[in-house]
This record gives sequence, structure tokens and C-alpha cells, in this order.
Amino acid sequence: MLERVSTWPEEAQEEFVRSVADIESKHLGVYRLSDEERNAVRRGLADMREGRLASDAEVAAVFSRYRE
Repeated sequence: MLERVSTWPEEAQEEFVRSVADIESKHLGVYRLSDEERNAVRRGLADMREGRLASDAEVAAVFSRYRE
């Protein structure tokens, strides 16, 4: 396929390069959190520090209730 790309119109080649760059950054690059994601992480860490997370037993009870 890479050999055929050189025969494509220039616009298609540019699109191919953008697509490959997107794939590479998705799988190999450093992920940058959005402000919303960063805030969600902070809330989760605060919940953990303040003991507002369900225990393993509570989580297991919920799952067992819905597996039946």
C-alpha cells in the first residue's frame, strides 16, 4: 500500500499523511488531558482521599445483583 500512495493525487497523499500522523500520536505519543478530564481526575483523587469510594464488597454486591 505504501508503494501505491506515491501514485495518488497530492490531496489524497496529504490526507494519508495526516491520518498516519493521527494514528501514530494516538498510539505512540503523549496523551494530553483536556481541562474536563484533568478536573475529573482531581475529583476522583479527592473522593479517594476522603473515603468516598465503594469498598470491594459493595462493588461485588452490585455486580452480583445484576448478573442474575
